[in-house]
Amino acid sequence: MSEIAASPIDYTSLVKSDRVHASLYRDPRVFDDEMERIFHRSWVFVGHESEIPRAGDFVTRTLGRQPVILARARDERAVVLLNRCMHRGTMVCTAPHGHARTFQCPYHGWTYDVTGELLGVSYPGGYASLDKRSRGLHAPRVESYRGFVFASLGADGITLAEHLGPATRLIDRSCDLSPGGEVELSARWVRHRCPANWKMLPENDSDGYHLGFVHLALFKTVESAQYQRVVGDERAIKAVVRDWGRGHIEIDWSPGYERPFEWLGNASGPAVAEYVSQMERRHGAEAARRRLLEGPAHAFIFPNLFLGETNIAIVQPIDVAESVHWHTPMFLKGVPQFNGRLLRMAEAGMGPASFLMPEDLTVASRNQLGLEARGNEWIELRRGLTREYIDTDGRAVSHVTDETTNRALWQHYLSVMTA
Repeated sequence: MSEIAASPIDYTSLVKSDRVHASLYRDPRVFDDEMERIFHRSWVFVGHESEIPRAGDFVTRTLGRQPVILARARDERAVVLLNRCMHRGTMVCTAPHGHARTFQCPYHGWTYDVTGELLGVSYPGGYASLDKRSRGLHAPRVESYRGFVFASLGADGITLAEHLGPATRLIDRSCDLSPGGEVELSARWVRHRCPANWKMLPENDSDGYHLGFVHLALFKTVESAQYQRVVGDERAIKAVVRDWGRGHIEIDWSPGYERPFEWLGNASGPAVAEYVSQMERRHGAEAARRRLLEGPAHAFIFPNLFLGETNIAIVQPIDVAESVHWHTPMFLKGVPQFNGRLLRMAEAGMGPASFLMPEDLTVASRNQLGLEARGNEWIELRRGLTREYIDTDGRAVSHVTDETTNRALWQHYLSVMTA
């Protein structure tokens, strides 16, 4: 290995206040650092408790390069397990989801409880002694917030509450649209593989500048789309972008909404009237109307959870120039009559033949190809610097087409990569 390749990367020279270096999307060494410092040490979204409703239910996911299992224990806890046998490292579960009483390693038959405890070892006479308690599959740290389960593969660090900070209000905004105060992710996931660096996905999800260009077909086809008032005269656009700190960022469409349910395609009818009554009983008439006007959050929770209004998405890094975007519709507990509509909206916006996701992924792949061209090695992120302002809560806010969210994402990235 050359001396240059072996030397640590100086991230302070690559991330500036108004630009970032193209190598951050291309260099395999950067990707390796990200897997260790972000996805293996920090809090990472794993899944939602509604995906595992019964004791013994499980789904399999990946944190960085580490395969894990999200399971429901007999005591109703949501647990996250390392999906590798403590004997020789073999993956113990390959199914994407299912129900099990135990997990057994297919190589040598070591068996684990759904809580991760080692239950039995094949032919134990080969061991003079074996401490089963030290050979469980438990992830070092697991916490949840309103059903959203996060895990950290690092034994030490800040709590989930400290990681989320005030951005819990973004999750609250979505959950509080349910009369029961919970969302349900029960429709399974659609996955799109993208030949682009993983950071391009949250950057695009939080970018309001591209809508009138990349998604022009949507505006020409669906006149009632909630994004109609974020194209056209720049001075008339009311939506904003907002930095919530610690890499959590938001596009807030609600300042441009003129009536409730624009986020739900201007839904109406008896089912909607009953839903409004349920919300008023839970929150009171004034608070219910405000929530139904604002709708769910459009926000990114660092490093991999996207609250895509009526969808939930996961950003999964694969390699330096490859990632996977997962999505599923967000159902509102207590309002099953909306499930069909929300599913159709997910298909129209995020599905493989939809208005939004195929175009976004195509642009991301072209972005990755463009960054391979040598020349100006810097990516400019200075749009809106002169009109960005700090609100009463201390958050940076600006016009929806500004790059406030990009700058916020990269500044937190720098703090993590240099910690």
